[in-house]
Amino acid sequence: MSTPKTIEVNLGGKPFLFETGRLAKQAHGSVMVRYADTMVLATVVSAYEAKEGQDFFPLQVEYREKTAAAGKIPGGFFKREGRPTEKEILSSRLIDRPIRPMFPDGYQNETQILVTVYSSDQEHDGDVLGACAASAALMVSDVPFDGPIAEVRVGRIDGKYVINPTFSELEKSDMDVTVAGTASSIVMVEGESSEISEADMLEALRVGHEAIRTLCQAQIELAKMVGRAKRPVTQKEIPAGLKERVRELAWDRLKKLSRTTMAKEERSEATHAVYDDVTNALNEQYPEKVDLIHELLHALESDAMRSTILEESLRLDGRNLTTIRPITCEIGLLPRTHGSALFTRGETQSLTSATLGTKMDEQILEGLFPDTTKRFMLHYNFPPFSVGETGRVGSPGRREIGHGNLAERSLKRLIPSETEFSYTIRVVSDILESNGSSSMATVCAGSLALFDAGVPMPRPVAGIAMGLVKEGDRVAILSDILGNEDHLGDMDFKVAGTTEGITAFQMDIKIQGISFEILQRALAQAKEGRMHILGIMANAIAKPREEVSRFAPRLEMVKIPVDMIGSLIGPGGKNIRRLVKESGAEINVEDDGTVTVAAVEKESAEKALREIRLLAEVPEIGKTYHARVVKTTEFGAFVEILPGREGLVHVSQLDVNRVERVDDFVKVGDMIDVKLMHVDPDGKMSLSRKALLPGGENAHEEMQRSRERKRDDRHKDKGGHNRSHH
Repeated sequence: MSTPKTIEVNLGGKPFLFETGRLAKQAHGSVMVRYADTMVLATVVSAYEAKEGQDFFPLQVEYREKTAAAGKIPGGFFKREGRPTEKEILSSRLIDRPIRPMFPDGYQNETQILVTVYSSDQEHDGDVLGACAASAALMVSDVPFDGPIAEVRVGRIDGKYVINPTFSELEKSDMDVTVAGTASSIVMVEGESSEISEADMLEALRVGHEAIRTLCQAQIELAKMVGRAKRPVTQKEIPAGLKERVRELAWDRLKKLSRTTMAKEERSEATHAVYDDVTNALNEQYPEKVDLIHELLHALESDAMRSTILEESLRLDGRNLTTIRPITCEIGLLPRTHGSALFTRGETQSLTSATLGTKMDEQILEGLFPDTTKRFMLHYNFPPFSVGETGRVGSPGRREIGHGNLAERSLKRLIPSETEFSYTIRVVSDILESNGSSSMATVCAGSLALFDAGVPMPRPVAGIAMGLVKEGDRVAILSDILGNEDHLGDMDFKVAGTTEGITAFQMDIKIQGISFEILQRALAQAKEGRMHILGIMANAIAKPREEVSRFAPRLEMVKIPVDMIGSLIGPGGKNIRRLVKESGAEINVEDDGTVTVAAVEKESAEKALREIRLLAEVPEIGKTYHARVVKTTEFGAFVEILPGREGLVHVSQLDVNRVERVDDFVKVGDMIDVKLMHVDPDGKMSLSRKALLPGGENAHEEMQRSRERKRDDRHKDKGGHNRSHH
């Protein structure tokens, strides 16, 4: 049995441990990472041969969090982990994106990376640890991998940058940045921030990259300790002369297309015509090589576009490097939604709605960490017709969840707090057309829809996607990239923010060697584009509407004493259920006594508020109440002066004249005016009708004398009892 091998480094003042050789030894590579008391295991298994005819790399990356890792039992009927949560899906993407480009060209063997959190201290997130573990597992395996990569999270508290901050530290941080990279360059960035500057973001990347270098070096040393050779990568054989013939037949046509301004669909048809003509021309000489011919054509298509951009600063749609496509903004398209906007930029279009809900509409988040709620949600939908295709329509895929999360993070730090605006807010973006950066279109449309809904955001938010074409020392940074420029380019860098600073960002780089100077230029160019878009959005709606939609629920808040919450809710919730049913309003009670009433109809809210104030009202001595008789006895009538609050009107206090029989004077259900005269320490209330009638002015004194006589009688009875006892 082999001895486990470990490497430990210091990261942010805490030990970061890689271990291999103890667990999951039948996997082709496995590494357990430990940071504080959070432990994450990554395993990799890869087929030894690619499937025949396969022209892509089938890589599957799955991240899972075992609830037992935090000492919890899953909810639900089955009491076991089910489908991945949104958090797990997003974490899987954070691991997949930096690792996928690091496999060598030509490697197409089916590969599966499973990352599992087995211990969680509920302070350190397992996602960035999982990326490091996955890279290390690939490094110690025989699977070809041009790594290592490492991933860290960067926060900033009181101006000081923190590596892998805890969850409690992140709450105080003005940024949450996930950075992945190799020892020489950054390959992925994702995060959110509170309107930070471009310089602050670059510094966060520099700080993160220093930590990445340390973790990459540790993986290199671990791989050397294991000493396992990598499998050879078999490159496809290209028949003699085929590459030259493809170029001869296609280059001039593809180069001409790269210089010709066309709509997306028109370009697609023209490009397919080139593919078809070349394939047909070579079919007889090179039978059964269609896939290979298409690969060579794709490489030429990429070369044509890239060289035109680098040599002529000319893009596929005729723009120069910095021009933003034409933008139109419309609001209020959907009459019955609470807010709506249509944002169109070139051939990308988002129709977005904003819905205002109540406390009851908050999303409950379950997982490793203590259950919390979420009052701002953004959901993104990408139907197949948006790109002129048919496809499966079902639950959202990883891409939709990832794009929606990026747009949500772009907007959420501008959403007013619950004390300022107590609504739950849901934004839904439907992409109706797509040719580049639909997630950033969602940010713009979402901001417009929130303004239209009357959400009091301090400033609008806009987003832009930047691209890059780099060949040696020649560099072109592209503003507002097209789909093809994303697909055939070297970088997809999305930046969202306001006039004051950056709120969210996401970057994927397909090549190594991106310098901080290039990133600095890209951020500066992105800022110019963002300001341009914000100016156009301001022409559509410059500030949030003063009032919410008449179709949105009206929220009214009232504060009641904490010790009156029980009275409002009633036994088993009886009082509040009755109130909801009778008023038609939705009522939510907080532990601090804040009661929120939500109703579309003003009358419903007012009725509920009246009842709440009555239910929570503290009976006041000397105050007159219009009370309902609920019970009669031979010694008086019990009346309800407030909802659920009853007191006794003694027979002597019913009238100025003597009342022989209570039932002859009042009946159950009668309404009478009474005055609260006294409240006993145990809460029992004495009331008088007599005190409100002419001639009843002395009712209080009479009641007081009566109470004193009863007290004396009780005292005498007690004393007599004591004497007889002795």
